[in-house]
Amino acid sequence: MKQFFSKNFLHLPSFMENEKLRIIAVMVLIISIVCTVISFIVSAILGTIIAALVIVTIGISFFVLKAITEDTNEYISDLSYRIKRGEQESLIKMPVGVMFLNEKDEIEWVNPYLQKYFGQEEILGRKLDSVDQELFSVIKENSVERKPVEVSWREYRFQLLIENDIHAVYLMDITRYARIEQHDRDTDTVIGQIFIDNYDEVTQTMNDKSVSNISNYITNELSNWAKKYQMYLKRIDDDHFFILAYTSVLGKLEDNKFKILDRIRERTSKQNLPLTLSIGLAYGEDDLALLSKVAQNNLDLALGRGGDQVVVKMPEGQARFYGGKTNPMEKRTRVRARMISQALQELMSQTDQIFVMGHKYPDMDSIGACLGLRRIATMNQKKCWIVLDNENLHSDVTRLMDELSQYPEIKGSIISVEESLEKATKQSLLIMVDHSKPSISTSQELYKKLANRMMVIDHHRRGEEFPENPILVYIEPYASSTCELITEMFEYQSRDSEPINKIEATAMLTGIIIDTKSFTLRTGTRTFDAASYLRSVGADSAMAQHFMKENVDNFLQRNHLIDRVEFVGNRVAICVGEKDKVYDSVIAAQAADALLNVSGVEASYVVTQRLDGKIGISARSNGKANVQMVMEELGGGGHLSNAATQLKDVTIETAKNELMKVIDENS
Repeated sequence: MKQFFSKNFLHLPSFMENEKLRIIAVMVLIISIVCTVISFIVSAILGTIIAALVIVTIGISFFVLKAITEDTNEYISDLSYRIKRGEQESLIKMPVGVMFLNEKDEIEWVNPYLQKYFGQEEILGRKLDSVDQELFSVIKENSVERKPVEVSWREYRFQLLIENDIHAVYLMDITRYARIEQHDRDTDTVIGQIFIDNYDEVTQTMNDKSVSNISNYITNELSNWAKKYQMYLKRIDDDHFFILAYTSVLGKLEDNKFKILDRIRERTSKQNLPLTLSIGLAYGEDDLALLSKVAQNNLDLALGRGGDQVVVKMPEGQARFYGGKTNPMEKRTRVRARMISQALQELMSQTDQIFVMGHKYPDMDSIGACLGLRRIATMNQKKCWIVLDNENLHSDVTRLMDELSQYPEIKGSIISVEESLEKATKQSLLIMVDHSKPSISTSQELYKKLANRMMVIDHHRRGEEFPENPILVYIEPYASSTCELITEMFEYQSRDSEPINKIEATAMLTGIIIDTKSFTLRTGTRTFDAASYLRSVGADSAMAQHFMKENVDNFLQRNHLIDRVEFVGNRVAICVGEKDKVYDSVIAAQAADALLNVSGVEASYVVTQRLDGKIGISARSNGKANVQMVMEELGGGGHLSNAATQLKDVTIETAKNELMKVIDENS
């Protein structure tokens, strides 16, 4: 209050006017005295007259100054009284709760405004925690805060300020404003798009009556769902719907985990017409055009991850995923493969050279896909370079590299990261195969250099990390491997060019065999078609078996890992490698595969320390458990039955504990 007084008092108009009058009076007095002295020097008579006038002036000035002083004192006294009275009244009547505690947290005093929250209860002299434990906890949690903080107490919202030096607590009720703010948030616009993933494939062989029935069923289900949650739903195409809702509704949908996905999938499956939905929802932006674009991107992300799921994301936020519990259904049309093949030919014709690279620590699917694309580039009379880091190659890739020594043209096309950076130009094309995350590419530097001249070919479910400006994207999660996708493209290449040779076909076949666990997982009719084609052009199954052979050390390491298995219930197996012992990532994956052969095991996880110092987790399932969702929560990804992640700056024990926590949350 003193600060208030000293700050504002000097700005009062009446006080300033009185001060000016004092100064003027003093100046007049001084001038009068000086004039009197000068007058006596000039003339005694004149001096006498002037002196008399000065005396009269001094008398008048005295009475004026006395009146001014009395007026000022009265003004100050009245203002001080009013300020003190205002302090007392505001402390008691202002709409801010005030509480004084002693060092024992006993309530010494509360103002009437705060007392009303306690009703008629007598609280003075009692400890706060015995009066209201919730308020006591709120105050203790924020006791170190120097600025007002927003807190909840009972059903109210307050701004809380604590002055520890005088043990004072101030509570301003902002419930009304908080409700207005919450209402504003709850009524933010949500734009969404719904896509029936496989509508064309399911209905293309049906008669008109059946198509009408299934279409009406989907429309009725979605209309009832929209009505239940008070959403606006509009069908804009046979397999496409538009949604408009509020964020308060979005919260309810997320709490419900979008059960509409399961409902439609299960009911249509019983009719042997399995339909699934993909939904992209966007919110948190006033620009409706931008919001619509984000919703479309979210739908694309859901489709890129295999469909049958929902992606919810703000323009600048993290994506949230729901559904995705089933394997994506294989599409029965080759139209997309033909279109991608033709688009790839067009891109190759517009570039000076092509760079193909897989992920770090490449497997046979990654290397086989690179060799296949190199052959396609050759068929289109373009030079293609395979970017490979020769360090830490697994035994199967090493054997392939040794075999390629008999093919100098192919061997000469395999270059290091450094060489690729020297050769790349602004007109070069980069193709990322068997992955879509730039962070796990063989060369992030090459990716950055050709970020605006690149395409993606992958069979893994798309994650949130994705290239910003790809020219072309070919992601088919239903495919067994990237080699399968590349093999399908050969059908649409020129017949006049040199065909795929034995070593290339064998490498691609090996990639398919390894990724499908010898055609036992994630295989469809097109997987066998691709394998049949590769065999027909010279793929050697005996050579493929040679590539896949293990050396003695790897065999012993894998069995050692399996010996350390622990079971979580009867359905989950977890192996944790020894502390500070490095394991090959492929061996960890093989151990995870082997554990699925144990009766009753639906999912297996192998946690080991990698060559790069990170902790790697390989996850496998028999299709009944979704290991991809578990790995995504730990920063990784993959397929429903085959996924992995790497954790930085953690111990192997910490990684295990984090894995166990996520498994529990998803069980």
